[in-house]
Amino acid sequence: MNVGIINGTSYFGVELVRLIANHSEFTVTSVTARSQAGSKFGDVFPHLQATDPDVARLVLTKALDKAAVDLIFSCLPHGVSAKALAPCVDAGIPIIDVSADFRLKDPAEYTRWYQVEHPSPNLLSKAIYGLTELHRDEIRKATIVGNPGCYSTAAILALMPAFRAGIIERDVIIDAKSGVSGSGRTLNLDSHYSEVNESLHAYAVNGHRHGAEMRQELSLLAGGSVAVNFVPHLVPMTRGILATCYATLSWPVDNDEITSIYQDFCSDEPFLIFSSKNPPRTKTVAGSNYCAIHATIDQTGRRLIAFGAIDNLVKGAAGQALQNANLMLGLPETSGLNMPPQYP
Repeated sequence: MNVGIINGTSYFGVELVRLIANHSEFTVTSVTARSQAGSKFGDVFPHLQATDPDVARLVLTKALDKAAVDLIFSCLPHGVSAKALAPCVDAGIPIIDVSADFRLKDPAEYTRWYQVEHPSPNLLSKAIYGLTELHRDEIRKATIVGNPGCYSTAAILALMPAFRAGIIERDVIIDAKSGVSGSGRTLNLDSHYSEVNESLHAYAVNGHRHGAEMRQELSLLAGGSVAVNFVPHLVPMTRGILATCYATLSWPVDNDEITSIYQDFCSDEPFLIFSSKNPPRTKTVAGSNYCAIHATIDQTGRRLIAFGAIDNLVKGAAGQALQNANLMLGLPETSGLNMPPQYP
């Protein structure tokens, strides 16, 4: 099956090419780039020359060859991606969008958080939020999938078993840390080495965009509106997200029950690892599509503390997209994603 990547020189696009090199059914046949059109992919990213020589020889183009692909991944920014993908949808090509354009169901909520009118609101009713563990059956039938935000992926998966079991109240606090690759390849002052190195800081403390999709999806899980207080932090590392989530228990639960709930939930999921003894580290999942989770009761016995660790470029982006693509095209969802984490 042939796939195309729009804006393939982004961190997301490059990681997607790396993952597809291990996929037995997918071949990348068309890749676009805004500033490097005309260049060979392998010349721009030499590390991929040995990984996938055919893709390395691909010439980057300004426009995607829609006639040559069975599915499209879009790595364009929000506010741009949906407009660019509308003709692809009209042509009947399944799409996976890594921007926020197809994550939120309410166009007014989208405008509130992204400060632009949604470019294709008529398509929102057809779009499925692409967290596989939450919407697996819908994704199998979908033609438009909005890939989740990286922070949202870690936080929702950490809290999902507890909400499914009905043991926590609908009010959560999420403290999450991310590596700098989450901000993409576009240069900005906050991602300069001198600004980030040997420093840790919170940002978007009055509201981060991923909080909107957390509220949307956790409210679906809980069967009612969930209040979410989410504060992200930037840490001086390249990859990884660790989300620490706090929720009040609905009734007394001990750690043995928590372990049982989380182990049962993870046992049926190919990319969830339950760490029964200690909270996960980001290095536990680096370079892989796994999410490692852990949960415990605090010393008061009244609050759940749940942890989720992912590689923000894999399970938080390209790996999640590939997992969704597998389902959309009728393949095993683990295809091309069975690589173990990197260590050290």
